[in-house]
Amino acid sequence: MKEKFHFIGIKGSGMSSLAQILFDNGFEVQGSDIESELFTQKGLDERGIKLFSFSKKNISGEHIYIIGNAFNESNEEVKEVLSKNFKSYKYHEFLGNWMKRFTSIGISGTHGKTSTTSLLSHVLTNLSPTSALIGDGTGYGTIDSKYFSFEACEYKRHFLWYSPDYAIITNIDFDHPDYFDDLDDVLNAFNNFASQSGKKVIVCGDDAHTPKLKNYKLAVTYGLKDGNVVQATNIEINPQTTSFEVVFKGENQGKVKIPLHGDHAIQNTLAVLTVCLLEGMSIYDVAPHLMTFKGAKRRFSIEDWNSAVIVDDYAHHPKEIEVTIEAARQKYPNREIVAVFQPHTFTRTAKFLNEFKDSLSKADKVYGCPIFGSAREQDATLTIEDLLSLIPHSETLTIEHIDKLSLHPDSVLLFMGAGDIGKYIEAYKQDTAMQQHA
Repeated sequence: MKEKFHFIGIKGSGMSSLAQILFDNGFEVQGSDIESELFTQKGLDERGIKLFSFSKKNISGEHIYIIGNAFNESNEEVKEVLSKNFKSYKYHEFLGNWMKRFTSIGISGTHGKTSTTSLLSHVLTNLSPTSALIGDGTGYGTIDSKYFSFEACEYKRHFLWYSPDYAIITNIDFDHPDYFDDLDDVLNAFNNFASQSGKKVIVCGDDAHTPKLKNYKLAVTYGLKDGNVVQATNIEINPQTTSFEVVFKGENQGKVKIPLHGDHAIQNTLAVLTVCLLEGMSIYDVAPHLMTFKGAKRRFSIEDWNSAVIVDDYAHHPKEIEVTIEAARQKYPNREIVAVFQPHTFTRTAKFLNEFKDSLSKADKVYGCPIFGSAREQDATLTIEDLLSLIPHSETLTIEHIDKLSLHPDSVLLFMGAGDIGKYIEAYKQDTAMQQHA
């Protein structure tokens, strides 16, 4: 008889994905979380996975309990599980054991993890049985999977529970200042992760900080610059696609085309192609599936709305904002670029105040929403006005004054943030719909 699983915090991005994978593998799965509807639960709802509100009544002892990384004994279910000594795992602990049955590819990096994992999973699924765990709440798998593509997050060094066959490092930057001390602390974590790969470490050679890593095992670099083992050359950009030729160990492997924009998109694609090349696949087998990629959730998700374009993006770090604006300018070279930004956590906003100023200033107009804080934070004295005071072409935006965006009818509206920025998108849609019917 197969085990039954109960997920505590099932709507977390990784937890939701893992629950879907176990369900697809024939296990009985249920879970608990807050009542609010989150975008990560779509796959759970589609599978009919039972969802409950947190209550110790959900803990009967008949399940294996998987505990989300954000939860401890202050949660009544976690407290009940641990006090009764029921069989349980932390999320990253269970995942570290689960992946051992596949050829595993762990995608890490300060930025670009979800986009790269999503693209790699899409490509591999079209070429071979594959299970995937993606940080946008997407997860799927089959019993006969050969590959397991998963997102490996550095926060609190959780990825050190994993020893994948291939470790991808998209880039290294200082983030999560509530946990990491500085860039050297982040580098130390990635060094340890790199040392745990079984076959190869696949690293973006264009990044400023990856060369500082010392614990490579047979590293393979990719990027746009000369000297990378896998390199993109002869890049051509138009509003619909980006195309380039792929050179592997000095030999041209052929031309590929992607429906994406920005140097980061090319680099992420090269990471995917590097895995495929190392696994003996041909560029010609991979190329058709790159163009059918629809993107990860909340990663440059595009929606035409009246004469404007809405872009929903998870960007919450200065570097991510910069590349999102770059991609928008490449895809929409003749439109006004309007940034609507909701900072995520007071800690990150305070630490990178000047960097946020620099990246947001690349937009034509900036609207700042109130900071989305974290329950972990104590000091909430910083305000959105502290950031906007540094940016000349900026002003505050609240739900009550969402009509300010109607001043930009033909623009690209970049809604960016890792909090509840989605409510601003919905408010904007409702406001414009009311104006049309007025």
